[in-house]
Amino acid sequence: MASGLVSSDANWGEFQQDIVLQLPFLILPLAFWLLPPLPAPTLRGLWLSLVGAAVVAALLSTVNYILHFEQINELYLHSKVMPTEPDHIRFSLIITLAIAAGGVLLWHQSVTGIGKKLLAGAVLFLALYLHLLAVRSGLLTFYFLGGVGCLWLIVRRRHYYQALRLAAGLLLLPVLSYVCFPTFRNKSANTREDVGRVEHTASANNYSLVGRVYSYKVALKVIEDNLWFGVGKADIKAEMAVHYRRDYPTIQPEAYIQPHNQYLYSTVAFGVVGLLLFIIGFYYPGLSMWPRHAPLLLAQYIITTLSFLVEYTLETQIGLAFALFFLLLALEGCKAPTSPEQEWRPA
Repeated sequence: MASGLVSSDANWGEFQQDIVLQLPFLILPLAFWLLPPLPAPTLRGLWLSLVGAAVVAALLSTVNYILHFEQINELYLHSKVMPTEPDHIRFSLIITLAIAAGGVLLWHQSVTGIGKKLLAGAVLFLALYLHLLAVRSGLLTFYFLGGVGCLWLIVRRRHYYQALRLAAGLLLLPVLSYVCFPTFRNKSANTREDVGRVEHTASANNYSLVGRVYSYKVALKVIEDNLWFGVGKADIKAEMAVHYRRDYPTIQPEAYIQPHNQYLYSTVAFGVVGLLLFIIGFYYPGLSMWPRHAPLLLAQYIITTLSFLVEYTLETQIGLAFALFFLLLALEGCKAPTSPEQEWRPA
């Protein structure tokens, strides 16, 4: 709201639009706070619904890939990926969270009998699909969570054999994916080419990683001029364009992008003061749970934090909804139940 004080009149419409976009930060926490504590079976059912929905979406995407095999493989050589709904970056994060949720439910034996086998199969399928999809954001969060899982098994549980099995799986998966999935191979080749062109400014017109690097450089220049209170979110596009034209004239206007980093984006918009308020407000709920056992909450915080490093996740409706809703759902599991429960509350 306060950023409207520094927003230009020409961009007042964008400011109002952003206020509407950010309303879930007010409404969803209030709604969860007003809810009585959901019972453990309901929480388990909600997390299993996420896994089930992810499996259905991944199956549909895989069928589409098989039907358009050659065309989709070619896309991966040109910084594009197979079509998904929602966009491939957020979709890959949803898949990663579904894998984490399924793994945690299996670990806590929240599902038994045939359901346990189905859930284990779903987790394995989603892990393989994530490599078929070959989106860098999803793979980064997946392997980081896998590393955290290994450390937890070693340090907290002293389950060295299980940690070794998990580590072996994490090492084997990319090798198998490189051999079996053309999309994974092509994405690897495209990424290597992308990284090799960072020094060539004009490559920002055609290569996504190069474009992101220069968006960071431009963002830092804007921050230098508006350190404490930023330029207001509504004016980011115009302010970034000024510095693009002045400092990197070989980058075409259609290749101008906003800083693909939530922390940089927030600093450009709200300054250092706004960034500090954002960090305190966003991470305080998670820190307030310490030292209670809340693996789903930790997993979602890790996923969103890593996505913040390479995307402005909270500046799209689906990104904000994904980050906020599942943080609140995990926090819901941390509430004290109204009546004693024997099973683990997914948290």
